[in-house]
Amino acid sequence: MSVQIIVNGERKSIADGATIATVIDELGLQPRYVGVEVNLELIPREQHHDHQLQDGDQLEVVTLVGGG
Repeated sequence: MSVQIIVNGERKSIADGATIATVIDELGLQPRYVGVEVNLELIPREQHHDHQLQDGDQLEVVTLVGGG
């Protein structure tokens, strides 16, 4: 079974019970350099493995970019 979420404005199907960490991995991002809001609430990095996503959740995923 899957649920529908929105990631940075785009609909995405994920497995029921998936966590923020699951989505970060599916996006191919480095967890160390990612900030995530779920429904406008910033979720601390240490909670990404435990925070299960629900149908209709809206995520904003921001990555840090270095350079000069």
